[in-house]
Amino acid sequence: MTPRIRTADACHLPAGSAAAGPYALKVSPESAGWAHSSLRVLPLAPGGRHTFATGDSEWIVLPLSGSCTVATGGETFELRGRSGVFAAVSDFAYVPRDAEATLVSAAGGRFALAGARCTRRLPARYGPADGVPVELRGAGGCSRQVNNFAAAGVFEADRLIAVEVLTPGGNWSSYPPHKHDQPRPGEESVLEEIYYYEIADAPAHPAAEGVGYQRVTPSGHGTGTDVLAEVRTGDAVLIPDGWHGPSIAAPGHDMYYLNVMAGPDAERAWLISDHPDHAWIRDRWRDERTDPRLPFYRPEA
Repeated sequence: MTPRIRTADACHLPAGSAAAGPYALKVSPESAGWAHSSLRVLPLAPGGRHTFATGDSEWIVLPLSGSCTVATGGETFELRGRSGVFAAVSDFAYVPRDAEATLVSAAGGRFALAGARCTRRLPARYGPADGVPVELRGAGGCSRQVNNFAAAGVFEADRLIAVEVLTPGGNWSSYPPHKHDQPRPGEESVLEEIYYYEIADAPAHPAAEGVGYQRVTPSGHGTGTDVLAEVRTGDAVLIPDGWHGPSIAAPGHDMYYLNVMAGPDAERAWLISDHPDHAWIRDRWRDERTDPRLPFYRPEA
């Protein structure tokens, strides 16, 4: 049977198109048409408060801008946060399934709630910013920065994997194209993935709107996802399967994206397969230098 094609119309969520209630973006397993991964973006005005039930999912509260407190199960975590995603690594809070959490922000801000359906109920915890491994990946025009705050092997969770990627203007990231849509133990994971984007302004040209581009091509497994999307701040792209990449930052506009992943595999791992037509690009990186604009910042910033 030929797989059903999922196009940009189904997988690209322009800013505001998936807003619901208090959330500027709300992606659930039901709305995405899959089983595990969720993402919400919550704006709070100064003095704002929001309470949510975690249900059958584990969640990480990650400040995109601003600071907040997270209260759950008799514990309160003070998140220092940051002024914005291009300014610093942020601390974060993990909230387990079958719980209730309340966010309060004295000065206001925007907060990502990254979630995954899970079976184990782990304890609520605080993730300090200075404990986030910052990785420089790729080289030359494929240089980017990865903040591995909730990567597998870095922070314990049952199903949820989440990282931040920052790409200097003009560079390509999520490259070579790769996939994680086949269960091949030790070689490839099955992970549903959400990309959430923010594009930096060009200070000398404030009227110029920043854009980026996201490509996803069918791998022959799953639904046959085929997307070429122009992305802006607040947009999201759903990736149920397929070769994803590149993610392209327009010259003059740095690109940020938050990756949220989860899947059915017994092992919580990010195992990928590179596209065979493009994997050779990794060999070139041995002879190229990392983009001197990186890192954007260190964990202690």
